[in-house]
Amino acid sequence: MPAVRRVLLAAACAVALSGLSLAPAFAAATAVPATQAAEDAELRALAERLLAENAPADAPGIAVLVARGDRVLFRGARGLADVELGVPLTPEQTFRIGSVTKQFSAAALLKLVEAGKVGLDDPLSKYVKGYPNGDAIKVRHLLDHTSGVKSYTGIDGYMRESIKRELSTQELIAVFKDLPADFAPGQDFRYNNSGYVLLGAVIEAASGQPWHEYLRQSLLQPLKLEHTRYGDVHALIPGMVEGYTRRDGAVAPMNFLDMSQPHAAGALVSTLDDLLRWNRALHGGQVLSAADYRDMVTAHGKAKQGAYGYGYGIGRMAVRGRNGYAHSGGIFGFASYLLYLPEREISVAVLSNSDSGAPGSAGLEPIVRKLAAAALGDAYPQIAPVAVDAQTLRQAEGVYRQAEPARSWALRVDGGGLSMQRVGGGAPAKLVAVGAGEFVYPNGIARLKLVRDAAGTVTAVDYFEDGAGEAQRSQRTQDPLPPR
Repeated sequence: MPAVRRVLLAAACAVALSGLSLAPAFAAATAVPATQAAEDAELRALAERLLAENAPADAPGIAVLVARGDRVLFRGARGLADVELGVPLTPEQTFRIGSVTKQFSAAALLKLVEAGKVGLDDPLSKYVKGYPNGDAIKVRHLLDHTSGVKSYTGIDGYMRESIKRELSTQELIAVFKDLPADFAPGQDFRYNNSGYVLLGAVIEAASGQPWHEYLRQSLLQPLKLEHTRYGDVHALIPGMVEGYTRRDGAVAPMNFLDMSQPHAAGALVSTLDDLLRWNRALHGGQVLSAADYRDMVTAHGKAKQGAYGYGYGIGRMAVRGRNGYAHSGGIFGFASYLLYLPEREISVAVLSNSDSGAPGSAGLEPIVRKLAAAALGDAYPQIAPVAVDAQTLRQAEGVYRQAEPARSWALRVDGGGLSMQRVGGGAPAKLVAVGAGEFVYPNGIARLKLVRDAAGTVTAVDYFEDGAGEAQRSQRTQDPLPPR
């Protein structure tokens, strides 16, 4: 990192540490009932424990904010903003937010719909001339990943070198426009980044401005999101932390990408407090009309995925049976998660300046879920492992297939327990037995239950992402277990 960049980062961090906050102030503390005060104290203790468990003090770290309405219950950070300089991470600093960008882009597009400049059923060809099958791809297909367009970030080898190039919107579209489609528009759901690049192109065509400039003028500036902006690699961004990855188990500088390429799919940077302000505005009716907001947070057609559903730039996420809206983000050097629960108006924002996480960490989602549950006053139960004999475990070994979305899983005995692994890729998840035929995933939340017939044979498994509630069932097949 150039010396000037190091000095600027150190100075920005020093400002934050001196108490001259870079973030806007939220509601001042007010008296709360004793029971509420005890609940909030438990939440703060949980947040500190989760930070200690997931963010080493001498490595890239994690920043966390939990709020109920405008009242911040916890704002804290652990780890280093700059590992080389030993600069501490603070909650006021700026991070890349990756795909959390998508909800900003979706809301900006819906502002154009409200202004009569775009129609959700307009064909893509109206805005991006000559795009293959552009007459069949509708704007709404781009918003909820049902377009079938091939994701350029999934092109073999693309993320190693090609991602480093600075590209215009049209040059980026040219990267993927002639690739074969994954499916016909509207006929399936597959999360992809190309659709949001095309959405950015629609914004540019309809507004006459670069996509990020339209976002700045239509959303960021009116909502006073002063630290949310396009993460241009050529700009000096106040408070911006360094990003990291892990190579061979050791902390290393993040891989480089030009931020022109994440585009409207993932090129914004932000802070914890700006994300809280955004949650309050978006879900509080300050951004869109009631009808358009409802459209944004509702899964349509093939974007309905069992217990999960994807609206426009945001997904559904249940916490302890309460409906919520969330999105994660992953980009070179950074990870992010933003959740909103309408019940008690709870916001949880988690930002990390590492794309790999610390050894032993289960990722950001369990942190978000556990903090949200605690803010609800309904924490997840503690895990109490039980012993299960090997013969019982072997009865469950096999390949299980889920119908929608279609995928298969291998369940096998692994070191005295069971592990579940997606067939075709992914690391095995070692499960902890907590009851007769019931197991908990490494995140301490998701559960797997064995389904037996009258004869006691295991015929299926039920997966509960939130530990309870609606299950995703996978039926046992006759397929042989794949090689490890």
